[in-house]
Formats: sequence, C-alpha cells, structure tokens
Amino acid sequence: MDWVAWHAAYEDPSSSLSTRLQRVRLRLSQAIDQAPAGPVRLVSLCAGQGHDVIGALPGHPRRDDVRAVLVESDARNAGLARCAAAEAGLPQVEVRQADASTVASFADALPADVLLLCGIFGNISDRDILRTVQAAPALCNAGATVIWTRHRRPPDLTPQIRSWFAASGFDEVAFDALGTSTQTGVGVSRLRRIPVAALPGYPLFTFVKA
Repeated sequence: MDWVAWHAAYEDPSSSLSTRLQRVRLRLSQAIDQAPAGPVRLVSLCAGQGHDVIGALPGHPRRDDVRAVLVESDARNAGLARCAAAEAGLPQVEVRQADASTVASFADALPADVLLLCGIFGNISDRDILRTVQAAPALCNAGATVIWTRHRRPPDLTPQIRSWFAASGFDEVAFDALGTSTQTGVGVSRLRRIPVAALPGYPLFTFVKA
C-alpha cells in the first residue's frame, strides 16, 4: 500500500475520505472545546499526514492549550505532516515517525485528554480492534474523549465496536453514520471512569494492509 498516494482522496470533495475528514475535524474541535481548562494532551495514532489535527487547530480558540503528538510509521507521511504543522504555525504539534501499535512509542505523551484512532479500525483484524478498544482507558485521562472511525460496509462492525467501547468504560457522545454512499462511521466516546490498568506492553494491532 502506498500510504502517501492514499491521501490523495482527501483532495476530492466527493470522496468518502474527504467527508470523513470534515466530520473528524468537527468532532475534534468539539472535544478540545469541552476539555478541562489548562493544557490539553492530544495523541493521534497512525496519524498519516495529520490532516485532521493540523486542519482543526489553527483557527481554534484553544489552540495554544493543545500539545499534540502525532504518531506515524511512514517516513514520507511523517515528513509531510511536519511540514504542514510548521506552515500552519503549530510548533506544539510533534510528529513522531514510530510504530503507533507500540505504546512505548508515545507513552511520554500520555495520559491523553483527546485520543484519535482514525483510519485504523478498517485496516486491522476484529480481534485487534477489540484489543485496542480495551487498551484505550489506560491511554487516557478520566473524562478523555476518543474519536475513532470505521467503514460501515457489510458486515458492519460499528455496532460491535460501539458496544466494546461501552464495556471498556466509555460513554458514547456521538456516532455519525455518514450517508449511504460514503458508508463511513465516526464515533466519539468519553471515558467515564478513572483508568486503573497499566500501559500495555504488547502491540495493540497489526495492519493487514501494508
């Protein structure tokens, strides 16, 4: 998979990726709005070129509160994200070229107040989705918001993912089913309990598209 070329669909306003991006940016802006006063820790896993975070922050009234770590394994995408953050005047956005499935790659940026799991669940096994959802509380502050995405093509796994988040201690804030043509889902969940688990020492997931 050429993950740089994959991003080209974001430039097409009619594409499902473009539609998803706009909704993720909206939900991210709302999550930052609702975060407690003071610094906001934002972590984005498999961040790609960072279109969601870098697109949402520049005009946000709390942009200076946010300290973001974007984790991306592809060197070209990480480089493009760094350039985009610099051009947008966002020195508080750090882009790390690292394996996002390994918590040690970003453990120093935790616990997150906002955790993005976008573009992941459609590329990993159902078992790894469950593993990642169950690990999410350990990555977050109490009250943190998790934003996640998954296509809704048959068999639609999004109802099961939503139940997995609920069972892992999250309240659902929103679930956006984006049209019949895009068949995309954007979920927003908030951690309702104080995390007690230690950070996972095992890989969270393995991409089945490489």
